Amino acid sequence: MTTANKITLTRICMIPFFIFFASQPMFQLDRETMDYTYQIAFHFPTATVVALVLFCMASFTDFLDGYVARKYNQVTDFGKFVDPLADKLLVTSALVLFVEQNAMAGWMVCVIIARELIITSLRVVAANKGRVLAATWTGKVKTCVQIGGVIVIYLYFILIGAAGSGALDGALSSLMQAFDSGVGLTFIYVDGAGSSPFLTIVGWVITLVTIYSGYDYLRKNWDIIKDGAVKEK
Repeated sequence: MTTANKITLTRICMIPFFIFFASQPMFQLDRETMDYTYQIAFHFPTATVVALVLFCMASFTDFLDGYVARKYNQVTDFGKFVDPLADKLLVTSALVLFVEQNAMAGWMVCVIIARELIITSLRVVAANKGRVLAATWTGKVKTCVQIGGVIVIYLYFILIGAAGSGALDGALSSLMQAFDSGVGLTFIYVDGAGSSPFLTIVGWVITLVTIYSGYDYLRKNWDIIKDGAVKEK
């Protein structure tokens, strides 16, 4: 097995550990502190920090295995199949957990997953016709935006949780005043949906870029779909 493929398999092996830490509550209220001070307080989000570190490490291996495969001529059919599969498993795992944790709207994640399934199916059809769909710049931008969006959302929760736990008293004194005045939960949970305006914007950016990327793939390869819709005589 090539070094590039070993790196890809390492990324897949990291996903269960990422899911374990990412599925832990991002916010854990410190009941004892609240009862004593009558202020909103959280435990430091250690599990979320670990999840972010694992996600960043796994995302870096995506770049690393591609670099190694190209530099040392280790491009294989196995790598072509497993590498994008590992990417989708990692990103979709994070997005699905965001829905459970009220960090993203469920319909957004459904649209994103639908795009991935549609383009993957298109690639299978193209492969059966002996045609390889070249990666487009919109697809690369989509991947970067999705990974970047996941990282930003995790950083958001980590910073809010750290501020609520008192770990950032000096650096975020103004934010702590908001927590002290009871505004903190309103800042985090808006309209009962568990999403702040900032998270909503991030979710929209990820969703719209993903939709446009899917549209670009379909537009450039529409002939595959059109030919497949015509019944052969």
